[in-house]
Amino acid sequence: MRFSTILSAAAVTGPIVASAAGQMGFALGNKKSDGSCKESADYTADFAAISKETGSKIVRIYAASDCDVAKLILPAAKTAGFKVILGIWPDTDESFEADKAAAVENTAKYKDQVYAITVGSESLYRGNFTGPELLEKIQDVKSAVGKGVKVGTADSWNKFADGTADAIVTSGSADILLTNAFSYWQGQVLSNATGSFYDDIFQAFGHIQEKAGGTDKIELWVGETGWPTAGDKYQNAQPGKQQASTFYSQAVCGMVDWGFNVFFFEAFDESWKPKAIGEDGSVADETSWGAMTADRKPKYSLKC
Repeated sequence: MRFSTILSAAAVTGPIVASAAGQMGFALGNKKSDGSCKESADYTADFAAISKETGSKIVRIYAASDCDVAKLILPAAKTAGFKVILGIWPDTDESFEADKAAAVENTAKYKDQVYAITVGSESLYRGNFTGPELLEKIQDVKSAVGKGVKVGTADSWNKFADGTADAIVTSGSADILLTNAFSYWQGQVLSNATGSFYDDIFQAFGHIQEKAGGTDKIELWVGETGWPTAGDKYQNAQPGKQQASTFYSQAVCGMVDWGFNVFFFEAFDESWKPKAIGEDGSVADETSWGAMTADRKPKYSLKC
């Protein structure tokens, strides 16, 4: 789908288009470059760099108990004026219970800093749960955390578009849904990357709102999108600083300007990460997806 056809897609799914500018957020890791756990001072420095270079005041993390991230990040967020989406990893009983306990305990202490809680990150995409099974986990967390806290999940755009998540969407239990879409992992050439990204998101958002029964039933965000500045070519997708800058300014900022909320993946490079495996089985480097380097230097302009 070329950029010139984006408006036709928007027209088809017209109710999802917002008029005011959306929010920009960043996915944030909980480890230093050497793979050791971040400390409170690291989150303070992270927030200072994100705020200075992007103006953003919201981040998302993936597993509330891992590296004591919920315990450490929320006090730093309060001082810096940030909001945080806490993540719960439900894929094993051990991680689910540990993350749930950390989320419940620390949300009670820092409720103003917790924007929402997501239960699962592409759990449906990996096939670890069916929609009804993940819904049970979401409802468990909603019951544990109590009223006044938004709870939902994050997953790949196609699992929302193809109905896999319909049990969650139609349940009335999901307050917020994060939809991930990567033109890079679809092997798109840069000239088609923005159009492909918009098409994916509009398909997912349109299906969610149709099944939910309106545009105001569930809060929707782009949960992850991005482009690596280095590493391996994936099909027709070429990594590079210029390519990443173009995708950021056209696709990401364009989506925010249209009134959609977007989390960019990710704030900083994570050199400790192992290689990732794409859908076609090829191996790709996932250490250079940061908008900034590991020492918090911007790679390109990050102001929309």
